[in-house]
Amino acid sequence: MTDVRSVLVVGATGVVGGLAAQLLADRGASLALAGRDPARLEDRSRRLNGCPVASFEAYDLERCTTLAPWAAGELGGLDAVVVTVGVAGFGPAKDVTNAAAEHLMTVNALAPMAVVRGALRVLRPAGTVAVVTGAIVDRPMRGTADYAAAKTALATWLRVARREQLGYGITVMDVRLPHLDTGFADRAVIGSAPAMAPGADPATEVDRLLVTPVLSPVLI
Repeated sequence: MTDVRSVLVVGATGVVGGLAAQLLADRGASLALAGRDPARLEDRSRRLNGCPVASFEAYDLERCTTLAPWAAGELGGLDAVVVTVGVAGFGPAKDVTNAAAEHLMTVNALAPMAVVRGALRVLRPAGTVAVVTGAIVDRPMRGTADYAAAKTALATWLRVARREQLGYGITVMDVRLPHLDTGFADRAVIGSAPAMAPGADPATEVDRLLVTPVLSPVLI
């Protein structure tokens, strides 16, 4: 049983976000979904009892900040926000273009930060924010300098935000999912992924590391 009643899933058209939304709905949460692709959002909504949806672009940081207040209005309050936004990028540091580096930093760090910034202003007491960073923070590989830097920047920001929110009863989670079998690395915005071992099962890990902790948060 969970006390979480209303949840915004940002990045709901991706594999991880879609899985999280389905698992949360299966456990009785009321959902609002946000993502980049309006058509895919509407499809997700139809599968989840017509929950409200909002589209956004990661580069529109002001729009990112409004997502949680929008969801709170749609759902009559907001208990949790799940952020699964991200994009991969690979290549030696000397070969990554400035444009690609900016894209990686914006999508992987600045956009999630903006979403959380808005969420912290409207979450109910004892609310939860869960943001996916990933194992790349702990185990950066060659050819991932800019990608790892963006995710690590986000992880550091979340760590400070978590400390700031302890006195307000808000839980801020840095969810470091392992390499998953989702094809995420194959959709990189630059370069090709290095050789990696087979990924873990997405549904199992999303349930274990993301959904279950969101439904049963522990302040640390």
